Amino acid sequence: MALTDTAIRQAKPGDKRIRLFDGGGLYLEISPAGGKLWRLKYRFNSKEKLLAFGCYPDISLAVARKRRAEARELLSQGIDPSEHRKATKSMQAGLAANTFEVIGREWYAKTAPTLAQSTKTKLLKRLESDAFPIIGHRPITELAAPDLLSVIRRIESRGAMEIARRMHNICGRIFRYAVGHGLSTRDPSRDIELKDILPPANVQHHASVTDPQAAAELLRAIEGFTGSFTTRCALRLAPLLFVRPGELRHAEWAELDFTKGEWRIPASKMKMKEQHIVPLPTQAIIILREIQAVTGGGRYVFPGERTRARPMSENTVNAALRRMGYTKEEMTGHGFRSMASTLLHELGLPHAVIERQLAHGERNKVSAAYNYAEYLPERRKMMQQWADYLDKLKAGADVILLHRKTA
Repeated sequence: MALTDTAIRQAKPGDKRIRLFDGGGLYLEISPAGGKLWRLKYRFNSKEKLLAFGCYPDISLAVARKRRAEARELLSQGIDPSEHRKATKSMQAGLAANTFEVIGREWYAKTAPTLAQSTKTKLLKRLESDAFPIIGHRPITELAAPDLLSVIRRIESRGAMEIARRMHNICGRIFRYAVGHGLSTRDPSRDIELKDILPPANVQHHASVTDPQAAAELLRAIEGFTGSFTTRCALRLAPLLFVRPGELRHAEWAELDFTKGEWRIPASKMKMKEQHIVPLPTQAIIILREIQAVTGGGRYVFPGERTRARPMSENTVNAALRRMGYTKEEMTGHGFRSMASTLLHELGLPHAVIERQLAHGERNKVSAAYNYAEYLPERRKMMQQWADYLDKLKAGADVILLHRKTA
């Protein structure tokens, strides 16, 4: 006789387990403690098996009957309901483990060691603020171009176009990581053409002084800087060596060789991830010797004000330029590179030598092993010429170009 809800509610526990049958192998088992558990008894490959459906009243009589019907449908197809349930749970667990956030963090953990500390921090912050809250909970196999587009559009809505472009690239790398590890079959980022989605990039170059007369005034302003001694030394070296601001402030005494007259910046600190040699002109060595007496006992050439265990703040040089009266539209710490590039070209020095010293040289698997020393003799000569040229500019002398322009 089929069960009813009334009969189930009124059923009392006994000294032993009681079974109330509904038919088709479905029954309700009542324990001596009063618990009521739905079970389905069935045979598969001539073996008797049991399948639990959950507790009453959490699982009602109607739901239990529905699950019995589903199980019998599987049996009619030659599928064991118990094994089907295990496979389903395993698949669901796999999907939960392969969400975009889980795969994204795994990709980040393997990528981060190759990145500069500041880059690592920004990268993770962008993922945690712009991508994970939107698509992080989704299985990576379910994501398509519209899902990634929703991330990009959200960033675009606040006017951060460059970050939107970078997020498209970052997500693409995560998708390709998943494909490469057999966790997904495609990269949805390839279905999105950013030029059709976002407005054209507004390229803004770093503000810089490139006129010789203005450069001379800047050099004299640096000589008259009255801030901290460490900052003044960094300012004096910035135009002489024209490395990137991050490379300058992270300079370590162990990287400098005064005997050879060079500074070897490790690949890990370089934007292109290749060791870079900076020949030191006489003027740079004099400045470094001066600051060595103050900071030479520590790790960094330009340590921070609060602790010598860290380099100076990334804002120190720019803040000093503002104190000297230069606005961010007139000059920045990065602008010393533009100043050097422009004036060195005007001096007639070889383009390839200038570009290599700027660490703009071409990168490929063949040249990467030796490219850091390319044009090194020419670069040594150029760096000393450049330092001498800056001295003459600072002194107010008329400087003659090293080549003659032809009509």
